[in-house]
Amino acid sequence: MTRPLPTHVGALVVGSGFAGLASAVRLSQAGHQVAVLEKGQDVGGTWRVNTYPACACDVPSHLYSFSFAPNPSWSRTFSPQPEIFAYLRQVADDFGVRDKTWFGTEVLAAAWDGAAQRWAVRTTAGDLTADVLVLGTGGLSEPVAPKVPGLETFRGTVFHSATWDHDHDLTGERVAVIGTGASAIQFAPEVAKLASRLTVFQRTAPWILPRRDRAISRLERALFKAVPAAQKLARAGIYSVRESWILGFAVRPAVMKAAEAQARRLLAKQVSDPELRAKVTPDYRLGCKRVLLSNTWYPMLAQPHVDLVTDRIVEVTQSAVVTVDGQGRRAEHEVDTLLLGTGFSVTDPPIAHRLRGTDGRTLAEHWAAGGMSAYHGLTIPGFPNLFLLTGPNTGLGHTSIVYIIERQVEHVVKALQAMAAAGVRSIAPRSDVRAAYNADVQRRLQGTVWNAGGCSSWYLDANGRNTTLWPSFSFAYAKELEEFRLEEYETA
Repeated sequence: MTRPLPTHVGALVVGSGFAGLASAVRLSQAGHQVAVLEKGQDVGGTWRVNTYPACACDVPSHLYSFSFAPNPSWSRTFSPQPEIFAYLRQVADDFGVRDKTWFGTEVLAAAWDGAAQRWAVRTTAGDLTADVLVLGTGGLSEPVAPKVPGLETFRGTVFHSATWDHDHDLTGERVAVIGTGASAIQFAPEVAKLASRLTVFQRTAPWILPRRDRAISRLERALFKAVPAAQKLARAGIYSVRESWILGFAVRPAVMKAAEAQARRLLAKQVSDPELRAKVTPDYRLGCKRVLLSNTWYPMLAQPHVDLVTDRIVEVTQSAVVTVDGQGRRAEHEVDTLLLGTGFSVTDPPIAHRLRGTDGRTLAEHWAAGGMSAYHGLTIPGFPNLFLLTGPNTGLGHTSIVYIIERQVEHVVKALQAMAAAGVRSIAPRSDVRAAYNADVQRRLQGTVWNAGGCSSWYLDANGRNTTLWPSFSFAYAKELEEFRLEEYETA
């Protein structure tokens, strides 16, 4: 993009995935001057970047989409990545977001200017100021590589699932996959079709439920297009079912025994070898880690050219991954290509190191001691006019994050309306309000399967604190955001 940045904008949105697009659409509709900064060359966020084989959503299509932009043409129950990316591009076109977006523009730093009561933002395309800063950067934007000695010395090919090298041919290669999470469980079965040998390194066995995916018939799609209420009804039904999962995750964990039994039946049906079955049987409660959906993972592991290694990785040499078993015995696994399915930097978001508040310190410095926290997961003391979408403790382990994003964006609109009505230029939550709110969230998380399920997961930060998930029903979070209370904020 060659057009220059504006020197000043009312609302500056960073990112153009689900959160950024929702913000740009709704803030524009509310009459605000909006500019969107996107470091990539197109909209889509994580659904633009992640293009690994078989990449797809694990939330049903009709729910994993905007309520204000229904898509009657989803081809499957669970949308594949190309369809979600195309959908987000269509939303950007339909609502005129592209005209407000500067692509190839990354935020390098942003600091609050107390005298001018605005954000001073430095980007790769120049500087600008903004009255309000809305971050739609998401938690799945910064890939994480495992901290394994020698990884940088490996002479073969290495890439993360989020930076998939489609030009690299895996046919006939010895391939290793590190990680058994949501990405690896999708791409590894596809890699197994090409590799001469596939070695999967597993630290913790995941709980896996059947992926009940099917093609959405032409008749159904025609019905949804002709009768939009039918799709709304389908969406409501999916939402209700998904919302019921919280009963097992957070209200009465014993309820998860039924789901665990279903997962064990799938395992027993698809894995006949006792040794392999023991390796892939989880030793913690279902839901403690992200629940995975797959019909192909176990059959892949049972193939003769696939090895599952559960010994600890201690180093990577120029040509192999080295492990040590419980008796201290070393083993070298020769590989040609190393694929990393090791997730993202969720509890230490890169953007937090680039934001400076009223005291000149970065957001990362503010969070260094106690971990991430924000009022309603959206606003932070000392960082006026900053709205962090999908921020601390607003993640969901059971339903669609798009539902949360829409509620948050509506709350941002209400906040700006309240500011205009009161004649104030800046707001930041009071420290005592944020502290009380966060203490309550942490109290409610105690006893949930995410905290007490017997595992370690990316839901927990380095101190074992759950700073990512919302502890209850998503509609309960929405209820909290219905009203914006200016008295809970410091104003100027």
